[in-house]
Amino acid sequence: MCFTGYTFTDSAHITPYLEDPLTGPTSVFCRDLARQKGCYVAAGYAERLGTQETAVVKITREVDEDRWRVKEIRTVEEEVHQVGANSAVVYDPQGVRVGDFRKTNLFETDMTWAKPGTGFKTLHLPPPLNTVTLGICMDLNAQPPAKWTIEGPYEIADHCKSTGTDTLILLNAWLLSGEQERDGRDWGTLNYWATRLRPLWSKSNRRKKSEAAKEGRETKVVICNRCGEENG
Repeated sequence: MCFTGYTFTDSAHITPYLEDPLTGPTSVFCRDLARQKGCYVAAGYAERLGTQETAVVKITREVDEDRWRVKEIRTVEEEVHQVGANSAVVYDPQGVRVGDFRKTNLFETDMTWAKPGTGFKTLHLPPPLNTVTLGICMDLNAQPPAKWTIEGPYEIADHCKSTGTDTLILLNAWLLSGEQERDGRDWGTLNYWATRLRPLWSKSNRRKKSEAAKEGRETKVVICNRCGEENG
């Protein structure tokens, strides 16, 4: 959601910023930039749902009372109007939309307005991109009610392995870890991302990685993350 920002309180708050697929400003920007640069362009946006898709649902979510610093976490039940989806779009060098995707593992900020997707999206594009998988932010985490441990589940990484993904693109609005930065980098966040992709690089997969290297195959990971502050 690079052009709108990410923090919206409810469906009424985000409704003025919802975009139609194909004709919305993010899609038009990606189309024009792809044509101009002769490349593939992917971006995230808040997609407006058709009337047949909107719904009113009850959700239960955890609320951190201290703005991401652990003090007290309480569970609340809310009635939510699902009016949009946290989505992504991909355009090819000719300016043709070749892929779209809806975030599947919603964060609490999405839950106030968004309908979840139905799973990860993998595209089969011409070389050198080849097999490309899309994910958005919390898609790195396990889908509730699963509880993640070092043993997993590694949902998006396992999906990449099973589909033979050559490039994984993650479009994020990830919070700072709160740890002290070194070399101008938030290593807490970077290490978290790497940990959640462990099946793609761990020693237990070294032999398979070696075999893949001989075949000239590897999985590249491209992560875009928004920066700065919004709404505090």
